Amino acid sequence: MNKQARPRSVKSAALFCLAWVSLFAAPGMADDAFPPPGSIEIPAGPFIMGSDAAEREAAYRLDEAAYGHSVTRQRGWYDHEPQRTVELDAFRIMETPVTNAQYAVFLKETGHTPPSVGREEWDGYGLIHPYERAQPYIWQSAAPPAGRENHPVVMVSYQDAIAYASWLSGKAGKAWRLPTEAEWEKAARGPDGNYFPWGNTFNAALLNSHDAGPFATIPVGSFPDGASPYGLLDAAGQVFEWTATPAGDTRHIVKGGSWDDKGCGVCRPAARHSRSDTIKHILVGFRLVSD
Repeated sequence: MNKQARPRSVKSAALFCLAWVSLFAAPGMADDAFPPPGSIEIPAGPFIMGSDAAEREAAYRLDEAAYGHSVTRQRGWYDHEPQRTVELDAFRIMETPVTNAQYAVFLKETGHTPPSVGREEWDGYGLIHPYERAQPYIWQSAAPPAGRENHPVVMVSYQDAIAYASWLSGKAGKAWRLPTEAEWEKAARGPDGNYFPWGNTFNAALLNSHDAGPFATIPVGSFPDGASPYGLLDAAGQVFEWTATPAGDTRHIVKGGSWDDKGCGVCRPAARHSRSDTIKHILVGFRLVSD
């Protein structure tokens, strides 16, 4: 990892999270004093959504070089990203994914079930990851796993994300919701159709992926040089993120790539696939938008 892309101090991030939790959990705190989450404004206007043949070819070649095979090409992973110009209204989006510390406040106030999954349920998902790989992300109480306070929350279903958005809207006095696929993609790549948040050339030092990462989540905002043109952080790698765009009756589109991926064709903002609304995956988190 180069000097410019070095992650922020983990100690500083942890101190920030502890202060954040203390502030949100202060006794007798009125809702109108609730501090809004850090967010950035995405201006109204058009942007290029999806990919053209040149971008898809570049993505397949990255995967082939990283994995030594052509499975993503053979399965046509990136063949359903039609490029078009999309017009959107202005909105605000959280700068980073929701963290464990932020999610913990929601759990303590609502009694919502903490992120957890049993072996039988996990095995039923049919994932390549063994159950043992999920265990570091399982919460034993309403407090997050030690040392992961400023990591993105994972193992949250689509319904969990919706419940958090409803709670946050009430606390902040402002409506928060999951972004549409188009909103997420514009915030992540800018208006001009960048292949990656930072440009068209893949750089493993600018994101948390399996190419150069620790094969685990890390504190959010650790790669400021990997920001999108609007300043969105963790938009490639780290964790996939739920969107409000359906892909059938019980599935929704997720975007962004994860710490488990390398190549990293799937880490492009144009890349897309769906997950079951009920899955609680170690690779999937979320962030919210407001109008």
